[in-house]
Amino acid sequence: MTELLVVIVTGFVVIAAATVFGPRLGVAAPLVLVAIGVAASFLPVFESVHVEPEWILEGVLPPLLYSSAVSMPSMNFRREFGAISGLSVVLVVGTALLLGWFFTLVVPGLGFAWGVALGAIISPTDAVATSIVKRTSVSKRVVAMLDGESLLNDATALVLLRTAIVATAATFSFWGSVGTFSYSVAVALVIGGLVGWLNLVVRKRVTDPTVNTVLSFTVPFLASVPAEHLGASGLVAAVVAGLATGIRAPRDLSPQNRLSDWQNWRTVELVLEGAVFLSMGVQIKSVVENVERDHAGVGASVLVAAGALALTVLVRAAYIAPLLRTLARRARRRERMQPRVQGMRDRMGTPEGVQETFGEVNTRGRRPSERELDRFALRVTRLLADIDYFLRQPLGWRDGTAVVWAGMRGAVTVAAAQTLPEDTPQRSVLVLIAFAVALMSLVVQGGTIGPLLRRITPAADPAAADEQTAAEWAGIVELLKSSAETVPPLPEVERTPEGFTTAKTHRLAVIAAQRSALLDARDNGTFDADVLANALANLDAAQIAIEMRGKLGG
Repeated sequence: MTELLVVIVTGFVVIAAATVFGPRLGVAAPLVLVAIGVAASFLPVFESVHVEPEWILEGVLPPLLYSSAVSMPSMNFRREFGAISGLSVVLVVGTALLLGWFFTLVVPGLGFAWGVALGAIISPTDAVATSIVKRTSVSKRVVAMLDGESLLNDATALVLLRTAIVATAATFSFWGSVGTFSYSVAVALVIGGLVGWLNLVVRKRVTDPTVNTVLSFTVPFLASVPAEHLGASGLVAAVVAGLATGIRAPRDLSPQNRLSDWQNWRTVELVLEGAVFLSMGVQIKSVVENVERDHAGVGASVLVAAGALALTVLVRAAYIAPLLRTLARRARRRERMQPRVQGMRDRMGTPEGVQETFGEVNTRGRRPSERELDRFALRVTRLLADIDYFLRQPLGWRDGTAVVWAGMRGAVTVAAAQTLPEDTPQRSVLVLIAFAVALMSLVVQGGTIGPLLRRITPAADPAAADEQTAAEWAGIVELLKSSAETVPPLPEVERTPEGFTTAKTHRLAVIAAQRSALLDARDNGTFDADVLANALANLDAAQIAIEMRGKLGG
């Protein structure tokens, strides 16, 4: 017991030290942790270490993906969903099939189905590994695409892995596989959405921030466990619950509860991510020994892994190139639409203008309801904001290079490889290949992504960036002023406890109106997500300060 406690405490210290000193040394913290894990694997205490893959897939990934989904800007996710869905499904399936063909050729005696199973293990990018990219100068659109891809592609890969394993013992059915995948995602969407909604219904009635945060720790598992029990994707369910929570939490939860959530979940993320990378390094020695025990060639397995990694990068590049061209064509089409949409928006300043504009696009000729008019006005506002977003942040070859090179493999690949059945042909070799691909991906891609982006990214124009930020803040300040004016003005109050309470109530009402206006702007995509998040954080801080003064005064 004492030995286990020493290992756990040492792990915490190592994770904290790597996080602090890794960037100072110019090395990403995950790479430092993997290296430390490899070195630790030679210590006697780790000779027989074995990390159950289910702990990673069912115990670590759901909270990590949930936390990432909560903090992801919902508008950016919606805007990039077309690219995200292609990267998460089409690219994963295509990569797995090509890798299956490759492994069939280079691994003697391995059938195509088992090759596809290993391809499915290697094909998804890793949410934890791609966290390295967020510390670089990559554009926000690239971050949104990579985040969304890593949130969803695990489900595709794991469903494909199960299908390939079943295909080794039975007749493969294409439409059966499509049906299985559709069922897995559909059930996960329903369960995740329901859990996300119930989560907020319950937690908005809990005023203690500590208790509220404890309840939040259960949410990813309340979504993932029932989904897995029903044969669906627990990871997608956790992601959907996180997206639902992130969208509604600012409206339903108090600032104190959300601040407590944010602080504690950052700590959980740090510990879990660090533990994943440490465990990767610690298991390398035992994986190599298993291959040697089975009289298989370690060197040959590493060469196969290098070829597989090169193939994944080439396939990814071949997919990203036409994707960028498609996105560019859509951007040009939106640019041609902009004057017409802007004209529609300008005419909708009055109820009559909304009615007239709706009549221009309504082909059925019936009189719309007030709700339909409101939804129409919202769609026009959102469409115009989307057009501005895509035109302001076009994707070029540099962004495409970042998306290609940032597609790293990590914890999912390592954990999924160890779920291969014991009777898998040359199982130890396949596990070593998966480990080697993940390790080389982290070292080669993760170790060079920063210098690569600095080399190909043109020097930023600080003046232009400051001007853009100033314009965003000017619009937000104007919105805050106009929303504050919707609250009846505060009458003259005396400097008494009752007067203080009246002034406090009025100020909180103003903050509530301003927060509602900012959240409406967030849902419409009117402002930059980061600037808007800062404005919301400022309102939260002001509300917390007012409520604390009230408690201290009482």
